[in-house]
Amino acid sequence: MAYTIKKQEIIDYPPDKLKEFEIMAYEWIDNLNFILNPKDCLENADEYISIAKQRFLEDGWDGDGDVELMWVPPFMLKQEKQWSFTKGITVWHVKQLEDGISWLLYPKELFEDDQKANQ
Repeated sequence: MAYTIKKQEIIDYPPDKLKEFEIMAYEWIDNLNFILNPKDCLENADEYISIAKQRFLEDGWDGDGDVELMWVPPFMLKQEKQWSFTKGITVWHVKQLEDGISWLLYPKELFEDDQKANQ
């Protein structure tokens, strides 16, 4: 079998780190076939999920839907970010049931250089 990163290794930061992540609402992410359940990846998933829910609620999420994980492979990132995120990016995601809006929570470092360039 080929090498693969174990699910338990994709989150390599403590729950409180989610408080520093950026939030985005996006219409619509409809292919949810590649979603991971955080409980399959973390022993203390409830701590992470609780913080993610609080962040989403503060930004306008209605509070419905399940908090899940999406993986973005490094080859989908700009080349200068690939070395910083060699494992790719794990994005926290919830799809709002009422209108299908997806709420995303991701490391702010992902777009940090882009934001500075646009100022």
